[in-house]
Amino acid sequence: MRGLAEPRVSPGGDRILIQITDASADGGRGHLWLVDAAHGNSRQLTWSPEADKRGEFHGRWLGNGASILFLAKRTERNQLFRLPMSGGEAHAYEPSIAPVVDASAAADAIPPRKKDEAAKTDTKTDTLPLEVDDYDAAPDGRTIAIIARDPETTGEKKQKDEKADAIAVNRDLHGKRLYFMDTESGKLTAAAVEPNITKIIWSEQSDRLVVLAEGPNGAGDLGPDTTAWLVQFADPEHPSQIHELPPTIADGAWSADGTRFYYRAQAARDAPPDYGDLFVLNMMTRTTRNLTEDFAGSVDGSRPIALGDDVIEGVELGVRRTYLRIHEGRRAPLAFDDQVTQLDSDAKRSAWAWLAQSGSQPTALMYSRQLGHGARVLSTAMLLPHAFPSAPAHIVHWSNEGLSLEGMLYLPPQAATGKVPLIVNVHGGPTGVWSDTFYPLTQFWLGHGWAVFLPNPRGSTGYGAAFAAANKNDLGGSDYRDIMSGLDAVVAGFAIDPEKLVLMGYSYGGEMAGFVEGKTDRFKCIISGAPVIDQQSEYGTEAESWYDRWFYGKPWENAEAAWRQSPLANVAHAKTPFLLIQGEADSTDPLGQSQEMYRALRQAGVKVEMVQYPREDHGPLARGFLGFPTKEPWHGFDARQRMVEFIDAALGK
Repeated sequence: MRGLAEPRVSPGGDRILIQITDASADGGRGHLWLVDAAHGNSRQLTWSPEADKRGEFHGRWLGNGASILFLAKRTERNQLFRLPMSGGEAHAYEPSIAPVVDASAAADAIPPRKKDEAAKTDTKTDTLPLEVDDYDAAPDGRTIAIIARDPETTGEKKQKDEKADAIAVNRDLHGKRLYFMDTESGKLTAAAVEPNITKIIWSEQSDRLVVLAEGPNGAGDLGPDTTAWLVQFADPEHPSQIHELPPTIADGAWSADGTRFYYRAQAARDAPPDYGDLFVLNMMTRTTRNLTEDFAGSVDGSRPIALGDDVIEGVELGVRRTYLRIHEGRRAPLAFDDQVTQLDSDAKRSAWAWLAQSGSQPTALMYSRQLGHGARVLSTAMLLPHAFPSAPAHIVHWSNEGLSLEGMLYLPPQAATGKVPLIVNVHGGPTGVWSDTFYPLTQFWLGHGWAVFLPNPRGSTGYGAAFAAANKNDLGGSDYRDIMSGLDAVVAGFAIDPEKLVLMGYSYGGEMAGFVEGKTDRFKCIISGAPVIDQQSEYGTEAESWYDRWFYGKPWENAEAAWRQSPLANVAHAKTPFLLIQGEADSTDPLGQSQEMYRALRQAGVKVEMVQYPREDHGPLARGFLGFPTKEPWHGFDARQRMVEFIDAALGK
């Protein structure tokens, strides 16, 4: 299966730049394609040399659309390329700077330098090439703002080569900084915003931008720490902090006239970290309004789009993904037929493009000259190599403990003539949601004759802040009962064989799988991907702990709560065959979590299998076994085969 992402409408509104990612079996590399909106034809613009394993990404129009920009790694570092649309080859910009940081020059650096070595390397005039981490071009096309990490110096590379490579935790001197680069000359100017820079948001006038920065060296683990800065392009040496923007700010957009700044930040109501509201800051009066405080759905992670005096923001409404138009306090979902993401427009708002899909139809590129009217599908490369079995979702409603709940059930053709096995798949998060979108793994299970139930228990997004917060300090409690009562509703209302039930999940879904293992023997087998098993050990070894801390506090201060919400606490009651799928490089839910569960179940005499995948981090492994493109072509394939064999054995096939 190929991937489709990041549609970008040209300044004239007649062309769409889009990234199409090769299937995993073909390397999983991204390439940029150009789609002619008037004629509907599409063609590939960029190709990767064999050494480039990622391909081209972050494609964007420059200025009036005569060129495009993109990132690619065709040397030892990511570079920014410019490709003229009139023809010819892409050329790479070569920004370089005098070293900002050189750890090897410290007085106590190891190995100690000799006097002649110091003379060779301590030259302030030497420049080093920058690796571009991200970028955004000013609307007028004259300047490109780039984010780049401080480069490694010759002395630092020598330290590594000589194995003087001890790592002082949270003491890294390097950071991601902001630079302005002239589009034509390539001249570089540094902006005086302290690292680490995470977002750059130009005004439509190209004269200023909002810059978001996070504290270096894991400062965010202590709590939200993002700062927002107003940088005048004409005076990059004197940025001013925008104190009205909170430390939870995640993204934003300017109004066309530059008088307002729309931004997403932590919700006003008590909700899990990163659960956001949409706000607007009046840049003249410096007053803020919350535009979604009592919204019954959830604001998603997309960047707001200003449209005259209105603003458009991506939202989740139950199992539906769409966009909300907000005008003077009034909110109305836009009228789209399918699930909609990645909405984009030209600066004049004269053309719109977006990605649409449904539970039975893969992603398609859509286009309209007027938002909400006359939408049509544009031609792109086929995402699927052949026809997948597909089935529309049955939206299932049920109630539990005073809450109204919903989920989706997909039935294979065999359900028309008899009862079929059922896989209950629990989403991650827990602040996540199953939407009525195309999940390749669901179609894969249907092809085996198995029904699939995707429940949205309390703690899910899409149902308001109170619902998302309803499992605070209750992981594996009421949300577990929500899932089980939903299972009861599905078994009672559809052709499901109650003796052939399977439960699976990844991330928090994998954690829920661990809770299920110790609480019921209703399932024939359980599959757990990248789970949390022990809240105390996971808290101390995961990349960041702020998210978990909201649910149950610091585990050494709340030991009972942390243990109660650990699947390991109930492992003595385990009986069900259990399969663990784990990435070795997972920094979100580290390898040790699966190892703890494997050892406990094995010593308890429960049938347990564990498979760990080298090099895999949390998200990439999930995408791989779910069927989306990745750089590891065989890991997802292997995981799916093992899951099928495990389920077949449990169901007695």
